[in-house]
Amino acid sequence: MVSRHWKGIARREAAADYIHYLRTETFPQLSRLPGFRRATILHRTVPDGVEFVIVSDWDSLDAIRAFAGPDVERAVVPSEVQAMMQRYEDAVTHYDIAETFEPARPPYVLSSATTYGAVYPGPRGSSSTR
Repeated sequence: MVSRHWKGIARREAAADYIHYLRTETFPQLSRLPGFRRATILHRTVPDGVEFVIVSDWDSLDAIRAFAGPDVERAVVPSEVQAMMQRYEDAVTHYDIAETFEPARPPYVLSSATTYGAVYPGPRGSSSTR
């Protein structure tokens, strides 16, 4: 398996919109592609916005080509996403997955209480609506 990593910094006021775009546009499209396994959204607040690292796991580089085209090292950044970003990487990094560890636990369901909802929380320690 192959893990694909991309990084961009969103404008602070566009962070929730970016997550919404991933959930409603990008991830549903990816889920229809053979060989796509899962995606993870990582984020942190930085001085000039909200940094995101998007990690997607695939069966192979060939499976990634169905999404990225022949140059799998080039980032796929739709114009809608470009408008939300302060800056972003034009290239991605791929890693071979050596092993994945997941402890046994009961299944759970994410709810709006455990995700961003419509408002991105500010820096840690600030009060904001979740």
